Amino acid sequence: MSTDKKEALPAITLAAIGVVYGDIGTSPLYTLRECLSGQFGFGVERDAILGFLSLIFWLLVIVVSVKYLSFVMRADNAGEGGILTLMSLAGRNTSAKMTSVLVIMGLIGGSFFYGEVVITPAISVMSAIEGLEIAAPSLDAYIVPLSIAVLTLLFVIQKHGTGLVGKLFAPIMLTWFLVLAMLGLRSITGNPEVLLALNPMWAAHFFIEYKAVSFVALGAVVLAITGVEALYADMGHFGKLPIRIAWFTVVLPSLVLNYFGQGALLLKSPEAIKNPFFLQAPDWALIPLLILATLATVIASQAVISGVFSLTRQAVRLGYLSPMRIIHTSEMESGQIYIPVINWLLYFAVVLVIVSFERSSNLAAAYGIAVTGTMVLTSILSCTVARKNWHWNKFLVLLIGLVFLCVDVPLFLANVQKIFSGGWLPLCLGLAMFTIMTTWKSERFRLLRRMHEHGNSLEALIASLEKSPPVRVQGTAVYMSRALNVIPFALLHNLKHNKVLHERVILLTLRTEDAPYVHNVKRVSIEPLSPTFWRVVASYGWRETPNVEEVFHRCGLEGLSCRMMETSFFMSHESLIIGKRPWYLRLRGKLFLLLQRNALRAPDQFEIPPNRVIELGTQVEI
Repeated sequence: MSTDKKEALPAITLAAIGVVYGDIGTSPLYTLRECLSGQFGFGVERDAILGFLSLIFWLLVIVVSVKYLSFVMRADNAGEGGILTLMSLAGRNTSAKMTSVLVIMGLIGGSFFYGEVVITPAISVMSAIEGLEIAAPSLDAYIVPLSIAVLTLLFVIQKHGTGLVGKLFAPIMLTWFLVLAMLGLRSITGNPEVLLALNPMWAAHFFIEYKAVSFVALGAVVLAITGVEALYADMGHFGKLPIRIAWFTVVLPSLVLNYFGQGALLLKSPEAIKNPFFLQAPDWALIPLLILATLATVIASQAVISGVFSLTRQAVRLGYLSPMRIIHTSEMESGQIYIPVINWLLYFAVVLVIVSFERSSNLAAAYGIAVTGTMVLTSILSCTVARKNWHWNKFLVLLIGLVFLCVDVPLFLANVQKIFSGGWLPLCLGLAMFTIMTTWKSERFRLLRRMHEHGNSLEALIASLEKSPPVRVQGTAVYMSRALNVIPFALLHNLKHNKVLHERVILLTLRTEDAPYVHNVKRVSIEPLSPTFWRVVASYGWRETPNVEEVFHRCGLEGLSCRMMETSFFMSHESLIIGKRPWYLRLRGKLFLLLQRNALRAPDQFEIPPNRVIELGTQVEI
């Protein structure tokens, strides 16, 4: 078994290069150009070049290598990562009040990701296609249309799945990183003085020389680490070891060489600031480099799109977003999914961003707030996990937290000044997603509480029905029950209006566990409540999709035989009315009504044949 793992490790590591590092791997296209563009009051000066390079290098070391790869990635839930996973882990061993605070922090982090994901494809693809300015200046007017065309194609193919395209990701991205390294090495050999920036004293000197302006300039430096959250979010796909090996052997050396290569070029030719990435290359290589850069940015965009699909599925399964259609595009890999509504909302948002901002430089002014905000929250949540779950020494955890926050908080504050130059965009998108998630969760809880206010006892009802039963008819009736020991609304209405009961009644509860997967052995638990009533609880992880036919199959193995064509599923359909509320809660209620009307219906959500479903309507005031 270990031999197989050793043989598979190079392949998995190569795949990790293709998917995990797409975003951070395309940052050299625009990062140093934005740092030295003159917007901060200084030009392409020797001290500024060496200072920025030193800051970029040590950010890559401290934030990526130390914080994420060495510390945060230790916090996994059955191998899975991501901000919502971290939120779930952090809240396991804390008080109810503290858990509420941690949940809010996790949801804010998840919402920030939605804000960031709109900008990433736009800035990445535009910065690659802007290489046309160097190769053929007359084609400058076509940058926006070409960017939209490339991204349109990318979003259109999402419904076909990314499995086939994924096989091309790894070799293309490996080629990309090797080209980054070669371009950088070529420039460094012509001006090795740039290697002085490896000394952290140049970063300190940068702050001393440029004073307050240097703090504002951190908002551009953070562009070098914008893809850092993907390392943690994609941990479940590839595992920790391949992601770490890929970073230290390929990605980090290539990025450092390329950034320093651009710095060497600028030390020699300050006018190359127009586009230092493409001007590193010899003239004959411009067109091939432009094509390779476009492919690399498409891959970076694909990784982010896949990430937002995964985050959405997790939020739906945890009850923070309304049910929506989730299509599995691969029979082998559960992580390959397609969510139509998210795909097209994201596409229109990205196109709107490209048309509005027109240049990647303008987008860079909007980029960073969401990323650094998530970084701050990740530091707090991961330190909570270290203290509460791993039981690390509190002084050690405090020290680690302070070190990380001393990096994260200044980066976040430096990006706050971007609000009026475009930073409002990710914040508004994040605020919208946070409002939607908290509204769905709280209003859904309010609805369920109202529906269960009748106060009748399930045990007493079953005992009464067994003692003096109504008319019994052949077959099996399944009543979907959201909570144990609660009478399903549909059961009460069926008895009230139809005054009949099937000869066998199953109360089915589908439960989402705090884990990505549930072993098949623990999938179904069956409890007889009386001679004719059964309780079935089916447990699923948040990366799994519930399926009633699979539940029936498991029930058959446990001795409770169910045939789909002899079973009727009774479900309640709630017509909601908003009661008396303050105006702001009334607005939230209206948002919930909108989400409820557009939510995926239970038969579609759990793959129940439509001709086996009976819906009983009820009016509920919330």
